[in-house]
Amino acid sequence: MKKELTGKPEVLLNTGKISGFLSGASKFLKRWKIREETKMAVTVLIAATARSFTNHNPRMELDGATVEEVFNVLTDEYPDVRKALFDEDRQLRPYVNVYVNDQNINVLDGLQTKLGDRDELLLLPVIAGGALSESIIPKERRKEIKLDDKEIDRYGKHLMLREIGVKGQKKIKAAKVLVIGAGALGSPIALYLAVAGVGTIGIADFDEVSVTNLNSQVIHGTRDINRPKAASAKDSIRAINPLVKVETYQEKLGAENIEGIIEDYDVVVDATDNYPARYLINDACVLMGKPVVFGAMYQFEGYVTVYDAKIGPCLRCQFPAPPPAGLVPSCAQGGVISTLPGIIGSIQANEALKLIIGGADSLTGEMFVFDTWNNIPRKIQVAKNTECPICGKHPSISHVEDFDYEYFCGLRQDENAIPVEGIEVEELAARIARGEEMTIVDVREPHERAIVRFPSAIVIPIGQLERRQKELNPDIDTIFICKEGKRSILAINTLREAGYKGPMYNLKGGMEAARSVIFPNEGAWL
Repeated sequence: MKKELTGKPEVLLNTGKISGFLSGASKFLKRWKIREETKMAVTVLIAATARSFTNHNPRMELDGATVEEVFNVLTDEYPDVRKALFDEDRQLRPYVNVYVNDQNINVLDGLQTKLGDRDELLLLPVIAGGALSESIIPKERRKEIKLDDKEIDRYGKHLMLREIGVKGQKKIKAAKVLVIGAGALGSPIALYLAVAGVGTIGIADFDEVSVTNLNSQVIHGTRDINRPKAASAKDSIRAINPLVKVETYQEKLGAENIEGIIEDYDVVVDATDNYPARYLINDACVLMGKPVVFGAMYQFEGYVTVYDAKIGPCLRCQFPAPPPAGLVPSCAQGGVISTLPGIIGSIQANEALKLIIGGADSLTGEMFVFDTWNNIPRKIQVAKNTECPICGKHPSISHVEDFDYEYFCGLRQDENAIPVEGIEVEELAARIARGEEMTIVDVREPHERAIVRFPSAIVIPIGQLERRQKELNPDIDTIFICKEGKRSILAINTLREAGYKGPMYNLKGGMEAARSVIFPNEGAWL
């Protein structure tokens, strides 16, 4: 006998599961409709700096006849991508580059660029073809250079190369190269320029060697801990090639001193790891007519290009603005495999030598992107932007000192903005010990939490804060933590923009400060 069902349908059915099913079905039907209408399957490649918004998925097959249609499918599947990459008007943010088959969509039809079956679409936030170049070394200086017997023996393998030979080696000896940053990238750059015989190598770095540097900064050793990086690098260079002249600049570069430092150098190699320095270096070199060999890296992926505004694009052409502070993590926050700086730094050194020697296919107007984990190399076109504020047809930046790089990169508070309140680690430890009610939100990446976790915290990535704000209690304090206390400021401002009204505090110094105060002394409450 068939049993009759009684009661209201909503009691018998799990409405949450039905809602989830219908949502999933809607997305599937949307993708199926596009596929049926267009029959286009596009390979979408996500650069390492953007993968936190796609659940760390580096590659996917999506359907769409245009870039916009593919992005609609992408943001349906990964909602966090939408706010990170698009503004309120659904336009790509200026720190995001999109390439179709290695061509920037800015030189195509933008988001309306049509796609063919099996096309590749690369999503590349900033960390990211060539022409035969003449030597950047003045002829007058080359004529003054001679090679002695020691140098002929030392550089013999160069002299056997038809593309270098005696003339090329004299150019290398006559060259003056400034390496800005004596860290992970600067290490192989400086060492390979030294063994190549570059006559004068400048090293600019104001930092000191720490034990955490030794995993990737091969120019420094254990005995160099707490020494200035510039001095340590100089000793290593002189040890490997005493014929090279080394100039050191143990000072932080700023608008007031950068032009005086780079003035005497033929080429600048950018081995820095922060946005204010990169834009500062770019602008100074554009205004002074110097080429910049740019490199950046994150986790397993690296980028190299040559910015030379006299014949091609500059950094601002490719990336008109940096991302908001903390949104795109640096290699210090996101980690980097120890071999990657050697690979990317060596390519940077190679590009510098090509500019010095001449006659080579340089990366001016192109960017070399290398995913070392999956062994995927690619070259993408970088076009000059006629509207660029420093090298375009109508530049608005005429002096380095006129530009506030800290504010531009989101590292200086707007005078009209509501300041973000901070809480010291000691105060947080005391409040936890007293058992005070509060919410602690950890906005770090999964690999960071694997090193040291904060078990009493709830985990909400920055990209999910807006849609998950209902998980927070506006009647109690919410403390935001990250690695160094920078991304947590971005988290607070993100929630403010989303309309959250509860009290919010940034843990000053982040987990780096907490490890030395809370964890050793208050470990029982973890």
